[in-house]
Amino acid sequence: MRRLDAGLQLPGYAHPGDAGADLCARIDVTIEPGERVLVPTGVALALPPGHAGFVHPRSGLAARHGISIVNAPGTVDEGYRGEILVNLVNLDPRQSFTVRRGDRIAQLVVQRVERVRFVEVDSLDRTSRGDTGHGSTGGFGPGAASSPSAGKTPTGT
Repeated sequence: MRRLDAGLQLPGYAHPGDAGADLCARIDVTIEPGERVLVPTGVALALPPGHAGFVHPRSGLAARHGISIVNAPGTVDEGYRGEILVNLVNLDPRQSFTVRRGDRIAQLVVQRVERVRFVEVDSLDRTSRGDTGHGSTGGFGPGAASSPSAGKTPTGT
């Protein structure tokens, strides 16, 4: 890992066993309601072959302030060598939120990833699930599966 700002701490784990290492903001910035801001973290890294980094929102920022990540999780590919940037969004409809330099703004999870070779086929083998998705297993309260829009595609079919 390369520290791009000597005044910031390197990412670290808050507790033993944590999956995500905290990333800190390199700048002060205020995010207005509905606004998104690209926040630099002051670090760059070289991931081992076969690994990728995934930048996840911090649950406390989301729960208490409506701050999340636009492209959650953001992906850091093994070949990327630039500064890790976090695309924060303020989902609160009324309150602005100020990020201060050094604030923990996201979590970096490093995982082993598999690369596959995609092969085009005319049909796929059948499974018990089939092609159902997007809420097809329920769990969203009474009447969810029978709502007028349930199962419709964007074209309404």
